[in-house]
Amino acid sequence: MLYVFSGLPGTGKSTLARQLARQLKAVYLRVDSVEAALLNAMNQSVTVEGYAAAYAVAADNLKLGFPVVVDCVNPIAVTREAWADTAAACAAPLVNIEVICSDLTEHQRRVELRHEDKLNHEGQWQPPTWAQVQDTADFYQKWQIPRTVLDTAQGSPQENFRALLSRLPDA
Repeated sequence: MLYVFSGLPGTGKSTLARQLARQLKAVYLRVDSVEAALLNAMNQSVTVEGYAAAYAVAADNLKLGFPVVVDCVNPIAVTREAWADTAAACAAPLVNIEVICSDLTEHQRRVELRHEDKLNHEGQWQPPTWAQVQDTADFYQKWQIPRTVLDTAQGSPQENFRALLSRLPDA
């Protein structure tokens, strides 16, 4: 099974994705980590390379029979279709999960208080600022394929995780 968590930075998708990966004993694949490693190794901008590497690593693990939980922004139809192609090529069911935070004040607070990522990646990569999140929101495309939407504006991370589990097949 391939679970792809999508959404803007600061919505809570990483928290939920990590919890699901732990519960399922699944491979956890965070595109930010892949992109950070590439950026720090190459000393130049990263565009599609992070997603391309993530598709390949996800496919390797799906072919071995492991569930895979992906954590990414996934803002455009092309990347969403590529995850669907990855799942199909491995004969794995795909579950798309879009995580949103409908309370802009809370969303901004979360983005501005993120410290964990700054400590986990040495080098050039830094988590996005609120202005960068807003820029991403401007080109975040409407979904055209089915997905589960979870709004994390209310409730604790554990409450949101329970709400997610109640909506997922085989979780």
